[in-house]
Amino acid sequence: MPTATTSLSALDISLAALLAEAGFVRAEPPLLMPADLVRDLVGEALARRLYLTTDADGAELCLRPDYTIPVVQAHLEGPQAREAAAYSYLGPVFRHRAGMAGEFNQAGIELLGRADREAADAEVIAIALKAARVYTDGPLQLVLGDVGIFLSLIGALGLPAVWRRRLAKDFRRSGMLADDLRRLAEPASQGPTHAGLLAALEGSDPKAARELVTDLLSIAGITTVGGRSAADIAERFLEQAALGTGGLAADKVAVVEQVLGLDTDPVSAEAKLREIASRAGLDMAAAINRLAERNALLAAADVDLSAAKFSTRFGRDVDYYTGLVFEIHDGSGRAGKPLVGGGRYDRLTDMMTAKLGLDLKVPAVGCAFWVERLAVAGGRA
Repeated sequence: MPTATTSLSALDISLAALLAEAGFVRAEPPLLMPADLVRDLVGEALARRLYLTTDADGAELCLRPDYTIPVVQAHLEGPQAREAAAYSYLGPVFRHRAGMAGEFNQAGIELLGRADREAADAEVIAIALKAARVYTDGPLQLVLGDVGIFLSLIGALGLPAVWRRRLAKDFRRSGMLADDLRRLAEPASQGPTHAGLLAALEGSDPKAARELVTDLLSIAGITTVGGRSAADIAERFLEQAALGTGGLAADKVAVVEQVLGLDTDPVSAEAKLREIASRAGLDMAAAINRLAERNALLAAADVDLSAAKFSTRFGRDVDYYTGLVFEIHDGSGRAGKPLVGGGRYDRLTDMMTAKLGLDLKVPAVGCAFWVERLAVAGGRA
């Protein structure tokens, strides 16, 4: 069960003041949220850790597991949804955590609606580093990645749409990417079993494809198998059938491995990515140029990029990141979880506007401060 949240410390209050001074308006979203909305948006890792309840009508609710979704929802449903906005938050969130209290304080910032995406990215990182200094004077390690680099790579390779969707999902959720890349390198399956259906679905909207297969199963009288719904079966069928359409040339597989092998500072990564893309004849210029612009803006903000780490394999365990991802760690060499984490999540706002029936494109970037960990890192806990 959740336990009572410790009251805000003097350092937490100082953090809130710093964010307010930087122009971030304090947001206070409700504690309870529709559970289905959260499950649809956050991915499996966080969905398993929700605290669930129901209202008087039986609708399933959850205690908010973080602030991003309710802050974004309030903005999109408000009168200024088409305008740029900057929000901050500081208060309790609720997640099952093994051996730890399920209720804990979290702070963070969200920049919504900024068309100058790279400038917004750099601003969030610079503020995150400054905010961490409220708690600790010790060494900090900035770790950067960019989901957009990988998405650009798989797009430039000319893979079938179903494979691009699969690999993007692998990258966001981790664990399956290496296996699927190995299967992609195998000769294409010659079996005719699913070829016609897959050809018909190629390029289709993933949701529409699932609905089509679900309908076909229902027509055949199949609603559940082993406790799995027709929709679950359809999802699994599409993914497994797609794995038989491999056959990526060995030289292209080598390019993927080269890109995913980069683990260096951000400026060196930029140069190496240009070299790899040029040598392989892949059009990744737009994604690499975004990285270059962000690097320049970070350097102008006095962020020491030579001490930062950039990994093309780095992602975070939430499904909605689309570009920049970053974490700040204790740089003293002690192992531990990130002190700050965030990135660009345009995919989340796209999904939410679709659910709300809004015709909007809202760029979004932000980060969360794990104030408990920051206090420990600074010897203040």
